[in-house]
Amino acid sequence: MTTPSTIEGVDRAAERVARSSYGKLIAILTRRDKDIAAAEDALSEALVAALQRWPVDGVPNNPEAWLITAARNRLKNRARAHGIQRAAEPEIQRRLDELAPHGDQFDERLSLMFLCAHPAIDIAVRTPLILQVVLGIDAGRIARAFLVEPTAMSQRLVRAKARIRDAGLRYALPEAGDMPERLGAVLDAIYAAFGQGWDRLDGLDTPDALTGEAIWLARLIVQLMPDQPEPKGLLALMLYCAARQTARRDGKGRFVPLDQQDPRLWDRNLIIEAEGLLMTAARAGTFGRFQCEAAIQSVHIQRPITGALNLAALRTIYDLLIDRADSIAARIGRAVVIAEAGDPTAALAELDTLPLARVRAHQPWWVARSHVSALAGLRDDAVASIQEAIALTEDEAVRAHLIERHERLAGAAGSLDANHRTDPAI
Repeated sequence: MTTPSTIEGVDRAAERVARSSYGKLIAILTRRDKDIAAAEDALSEALVAALQRWPVDGVPNNPEAWLITAARNRLKNRARAHGIQRAAEPEIQRRLDELAPHGDQFDERLSLMFLCAHPAIDIAVRTPLILQVVLGIDAGRIARAFLVEPTAMSQRLVRAKARIRDAGLRYALPEAGDMPERLGAVLDAIYAAFGQGWDRLDGLDTPDALTGEAIWLARLIVQLMPDQPEPKGLLALMLYCAARQTARRDGKGRFVPLDQQDPRLWDRNLIIEAEGLLMTAARAGTFGRFQCEAAIQSVHIQRPITGALNLAALRTIYDLLIDRADSIAARIGRAVVIAEAGDPTAALAELDTLPLARVRAHQPWWVARSHVSALAGLRDDAVASIQEAIALTEDEAVRAHLIERHERLAGAAGSLDANHRTDPAI
């Protein structure tokens, strides 16, 4: 162990382990009894114990192993209380066996992800379940991402975990023939995790960043399922985005939108890799959701080369995307393209056909509506919409960018409505 640590240092160490290893630890704890909820409770108790013991004893040299041992002890105590007998085996040997790698292209989290995507689980909750159990994203953030109420999402997740436990679903990678049926939910979860990290601007050079974790998992699935085009499409999509990571902020930390980024700051190697993946995926002859979204990013990447954004190509790809995987995000993207191609009235009509109950708290819808309204000459509507977007924006740099846009639309600095002020002192 290291020497006794400060409370602040222990907090950071515990948070670092929880963020980087949560999914792996849950996977290890779940393998035996298939009880995800019990594993989560035990790991939470182990983390609390770490916050109590590590300031005194020091942070262990292997924090993951310490947490596994502590969590498993709690599971064993709980089992004894219920009269459940378990075979005894040396704890250290078990820990070493279960923390050891299981092959070049295997990751404990993949088995857990495919378990959460089992056909016995309600299809609507498979992706949210993966996000919570494997990637450690809380139910509130998941609910916002899926545009549902947090209480409803929490109830669905609890029922799904109980289903896995009660049905005794097999904890292992499915047979090759069963994988495609579960693949969609797994890919959706990986991309949603990437989006959560992207929104928080996690650095790809940070080992526990959600963006890096998502890319790593996508690479594993590409290796595991080389004949499937959609994993390649997803990996390409994330690499296109990751290539622009350093260009998203200027030297003062201010947000820089895509059309104003300096392409010299983009990572050329990641772009080349993404283009190659997209071309390889296209040879399969099927064009799925992630290939469509990657193709959209490819069009944007071409702008500095051609000198103009190919709106006709974007409209075609968005039409394909909506045909194959209709979603609110795709509808919003297509509406913006329609507006920029010269028909903001039609674009506004398309935005307004989306169910208000689902988009009322969806910041991208308000941003798009403000932009489209401005192109249509509806200044008051554009101002009102950008105010709503500001109120829904958590990222300080993005909020500052939207406030500047609001001020330009309103025609006077500082005219932001008092009900939408973001100064914490007010």
